[in-house]
Amino acid sequence: MANNWTREELIIAFNLYCKIPFSKTVKTNPQVIAVANLIGRTPSSVAFKLGNFGSFDPELKKRGIVGLTNAGKLDKEIWDEFNADWNSLAYESELLISKRNNRQIEEDFQIEIPEIPIGKEKERLVRTRVNQSFFRASILSLYNQKCCITGLSIPDLLIASHIVPWSKDENNRLNPRNGLCLNAMHDRAFDKGFITVTPEYKVKISNYFADYGNEEIVSEIFSKYDNQKIILPDKFSPNKEFLSYHNEKIFRK
Repeated sequence: MANNWTREELIIAFNLYCKIPFSKTVKTNPQVIAVANLIGRTPSSVAFKLGNFGSFDPELKKRGIVGLTNAGKLDKEIWDEFNADWNSLAYESELLISKRNNRQIEEDFQIEIPEIPIGKEKERLVRTRVNQSFFRASILSLYNQKCCITGLSIPDLLIASHIVPWSKDENNRLNPRNGLCLNAMHDRAFDKGFITVTPEYKVKISNYFADYGNEEIVSEIFSKYDNQKIILPDKFSPNKEFLSYHNEKIFRK
């Protein structure tokens, strides 16, 4: 009889759940196989556990996508823990992965530590860098490495954009539902409020661009996307309350 999953193993598995589309939570996925090898489980077992996590996802249910139905109590506890405290659990999951690989987390994330930071200051720097990396990896993977407005898929030009800014909501800095995958140009425009995404997942262009209506490039990059629906991920869809915040507080109507 197989050993019960430990809390540590489930946290590592949930880290993977955040980083791959639900359609790719299958035993043949190389990322699933890698995690299985890391924690000493079979790929089928890991894929099964990812399906258990999917059964708790309300966004999947709304879209008619269901996970497995025999999830355990500890599975639900890990789901609830992450959704209540993304900052702590995201970092803990990356730390556990590094330890399993017998490496320092600074090494895994290629973090260069200045000579000055020590103690808590060093830990805060490392934690911030790791958490930022987790958020980027999660958002880009959820959107299949494509800008949700244009479909652009050049990785170096893609940004994991926060809907509610990093500085405005500490609790949701790493929440995948607070992210959009945008190309660098639209990320900048979104950050400055020149464009927004409505709670209906439609792009809205600011009237600010009316002064530049004769410029073909403005039409090509911005105006033609007005009222267009964004490309949605198959899980962790953008939170509508976060989108409302951006519409009301940041967007230049």
